[in-house]
Amino acid sequence: MSRPGLAERARYRFDTWMSRGTVALMLLLAAATVVFVVVLAVIVYLVHAYPDDASSADFLDVLWGNLMRTLDPGTMGGDSGWGFRALMLVVTVGGLVIVASLIGIVSGAFDSKVDELRKGRSRVLESDHTLILGWSPKVFSLIGELALANESRGRSAIVVLADRDKVEMEDAIRAEVGPTGRTRVICRTGDPMNLHDLELVSPHDARSIVLLASDGDDDPDSTVIKTALALTNNPGRKAGAYHIVGELEDPGNLEAARLVGRDETHWVLASDLISRVTVQTCRQSGLSVVYTELLDFGGDEIYFTEQPSLTGRPMAEIQGAFSRSTVIGMVSGGTVVINPSGDTVLAAGDELIVIAEDDSTIALAASVAPDERAIVAPVEIEAVPEHTLVLGCNAGLAMMLRELHDYVAPGSTVRVVADQEPPPLPHLRGLDVTFLRADVTSRAVLDDLRVYEADHIIVLAAKETLPAQRADARTLITLLHLRDIAERHEVDLNVVSEMLDDRNRELAEVTNADDFIVSEKLVSLMLSQVSENRLLADVFATLFSSQGSEIYLRPAEAYIVPGVPVDFYTVLEAARRSGETAIGYRVAADAHTAERAYGVHVNPPKEEQIAFAAGDRVIVLAEN
Repeated sequence: MSRPGLAERARYRFDTWMSRGTVALMLLLAAATVVFVVVLAVIVYLVHAYPDDASSADFLDVLWGNLMRTLDPGTMGGDSGWGFRALMLVVTVGGLVIVASLIGIVSGAFDSKVDELRKGRSRVLESDHTLILGWSPKVFSLIGELALANESRGRSAIVVLADRDKVEMEDAIRAEVGPTGRTRVICRTGDPMNLHDLELVSPHDARSIVLLASDGDDDPDSTVIKTALALTNNPGRKAGAYHIVGELEDPGNLEAARLVGRDETHWVLASDLISRVTVQTCRQSGLSVVYTELLDFGGDEIYFTEQPSLTGRPMAEIQGAFSRSTVIGMVSGGTVVINPSGDTVLAAGDELIVIAEDDSTIALAASVAPDERAIVAPVEIEAVPEHTLVLGCNAGLAMMLRELHDYVAPGSTVRVVADQEPPPLPHLRGLDVTFLRADVTSRAVLDDLRVYEADHIIVLAAKETLPAQRADARTLITLLHLRDIAERHEVDLNVVSEMLDDRNRELAEVTNADDFIVSEKLVSLMLSQVSENRLLADVFATLFSSQGSEIYLRPAEAYIVPGVPVDFYTVLEAARRSGETAIGYRVAADAHTAERAYGVHVNPPKEEQIAFAAGDRVIVLAEN
């Protein structure tokens, strides 16, 4: 290879210098200006090209005059002498080029800096904020709920880091969420798995961190797990423990996720959560409304409170010690106990788990004696086989069948109908599962299925094979057919439907389905609750599991004499005698009225009188 020549070396050094950025360009332009001004001053001085009224001049004066003409073309307006004018014209033209270049460089640098700031690459100087890593449709519900939760905190911040344009994220949040009160939402562009990008959002100072499976990711679980790894194994991590909540789709990835997140991360299995709630709701109309009430921050939520004055008293007495709150359990020695027996004694240091409108409303009140005449003696409920019809299919079907097996009596059946190849179905003793391939949006198919003979009907969204809007559109068609069949046969169908977009729920309400499981929103609500209090993870794990105590809506006549006005103290005592905890009731007359929360009343004022009618239900926590 030939040795580089002088021109090639000069060009290489020039390119290297130019690559150093805006400051290097300005320094190079300044050097060119100095050389240009000095050369012209020397020429003027050597050829004596002075103005007509001057026979000599000081070199520094000539140098200064050239510099002024370079920066301001108007300076040459009063020059005299054609030789002097000609040289000054050269200086002025050169100055125009230099100034124009300088303005271009400064303007370009300013525009570049503005673009950089708009892209969200500056460090977030916040502390005690909620950090969301990743982007999906769940982020809107999540931000909305966190903004509600922050209302009692004063000024708060939610920071979002995702591999999307900062301005696009901010515009989408404003359009979907709307005003967030005193909670500021700050977006930054970056890769949540990149250690450098993570430092932009101050994760070490965050109150809690939420990991979202990014929308459109081919392997979202891997991305979320790697993000957790970047947080927990960061060389610059904080000394204390993080409070991380992560979303997973595949239960098979849970073990690996736990190894990465250790005790600092709680994982929410999205498909598992939806499957459990769908199964529980299909057997009890109105249950999804109860869950939504407990999970969102708009009404009554679950709180933890210490009440030293109640130490040493049994739970049977403690449950009647609050008029605006409902005691559902306790935390003893770090263990969450839901629906403890009435003789369980509250020990020193134990916390009560209560449902309340706000933590400020949790206050002791004088106990009120129940109306013994209105209480019905406990009766044993005999389990009978149930017949469930599942219309549609998705990845959560197998989990739903296993969960349903834990609830129903032996001899129960499940018939799955979907327009696709049959998925692997688990073999479950005592539960007969069959599959039929057919189009569930076809009226002829639904008529042949004799849907009115099923005890429960579940309509699943085809979320793996269709976009969300198309999947919801097919669900709506199926629901409309079911409503018409119910009207023609004059029967009430127990229908539970899975929706993907919460905006479609309002459209679906005209179908008179009993419950709607909006999967994206339900997962968002769970993530927001656990991000605010890690102990809630154990509470919901119990409520959503077939083991331990769950929420049931049972006939009111099993507890209270129909038509007799009673207060909720009496309902609470009637449920306690069956080993249950009453947390509310449902009025059947309002079951299809959205403005009245579909008849569901969670944590009602205990002194408020209610007379139960046929079809009304008492909402209880019970073992089975």
